[in-house]
Amino acid sequence: MKRSIKIKPGFLLALLFPFVIGAVVMLALGYEPLDAYRELLKGAFVGNFNLGTTLEKFCPIFLTALAYCVTSKVRYFNMGVEGCFYLGALCSAGAGFLIQGLPWYVHIPVCFLCGVLAGALWAAIPGALRAYWNVNELCSALLLNYVAIHFANYMIAGPWSAKGASSQTVPIQESAALLRIMKPSRANVGLFMAVFLYAAVFWMFRRTKIGYRLRSTGSNPYFTDYIGVDTKRMVLLAAVLSGAIGGFAGAIQSLGVYGTIIDGFSNNTAFDGMLASLIASNSFAQLPAYSFLIAALKTGALGMERFTGVPKALIDTLIPMLILLLSMEGLFEPRSGRGRARKKLDGKRKEALR
Repeated sequence: MKRSIKIKPGFLLALLFPFVIGAVVMLALGYEPLDAYRELLKGAFVGNFNLGTTLEKFCPIFLTALAYCVTSKVRYFNMGVEGCFYLGALCSAGAGFLIQGLPWYVHIPVCFLCGVLAGALWAAIPGALRAYWNVNELCSALLLNYVAIHFANYMIAGPWSAKGASSQTVPIQESAALLRIMKPSRANVGLFMAVFLYAAVFWMFRRTKIGYRLRSTGSNPYFTDYIGVDTKRMVLLAAVLSGAIGGFAGAIQSLGVYGTIIDGFSNNTAFDGMLASLIASNSFAQLPAYSFLIAALKTGALGMERFTGVPKALIDTLIPMLILLLSMEGLFEPRSGRGRARKKLDGKRKEALR
């Protein structure tokens, strides 16, 4: 039996409404909206460089969105992916220039292993505090982000500095560099590694015993404890897995995009990933589409600003507006549909009370 995919009108309206508001603002400022949006699309998709830059931005946003989505399944609001992203990039870059004399097929996995371990261990701190001592992860993970960022900045400007005009670490060895695709952009084979990791995590949550225990912990922790599953261990496991994914994303940035680590390289990438996950309602199936949408908007905004003069900040305001309107999707549904849904819900409540 074939299942047809139905797109709700409210969803489409919530998706398009921010761009309508953006067009109104452009008209008020004296810009032509059609020309601006045309340059937005060209800047994101036309040519190897533009499309490659979109894919370059998509990869870390996608992986950090996946990292946030993993912890959301156990009701853990992970604000610490940015710190894992920084440390993963730093440690993989360190392994990339400190370790020498290895062939590429050994050196690259070693660098990734260092980045993944750094992210996992860093995420384990707030995860353990939340699981065993009930410390609010919003505070602990968010504060640990600043520790990780400032430590990375110290290493970039201090012991691992390249001593050049710009603040960056020593460049990695050629044996640690990821192969680039779609030149002259910086898109690289890390994109395919990200897709493979996403598929593995998706499969684990849907098809394995560990995935069932993680989902059960989030949906009903009391019942999960009752049937003999250690929910505290599951929360810690989700935090560690999320940190490992964040470290993996950082490793791709250092080995594939920059070939080094520069000061302020992240530019809040992990928070963009969190926004993508929130727009997707923490659904694994929808993560790729919304991550790609945010990456395309950010890349296209540069071209729009260059050729039309419309400030890039206008596009940056569309992303939180998307989250707000998609979370209020029901407001855009036809009144008759809302009325039927309300009647159906009232009927279920009456049956439950009988």
